[in-house]
Amino acid sequence: MSWLVWSVWTAAFALYETWALINRKDNDTLSENVRRLFRVRTSKLGRALFTIGWTGFSGWFLLHILNETM
Repeated sequence: MSWLVWSVWTAAFALYETWALINRKDNDTLSENVRRLFRVRTSKLGRALFTIGWTGFSGWFLLHILNETM
């Protein structure tokens, strides 16, 4: 059953993101909102926090997928 929830969530996200890319309105894609949330264009601290968070998550996810123990 969880595969269905993840599938629906992924499809909904893909549809919304595709629509956001097609309509070209400002601040409606995931990347635009992440940039705004972390203020990566105006804050060195925001850039650093995003970099640390993304690197940490990516490393954890890689090990999580490969090892199936985390």
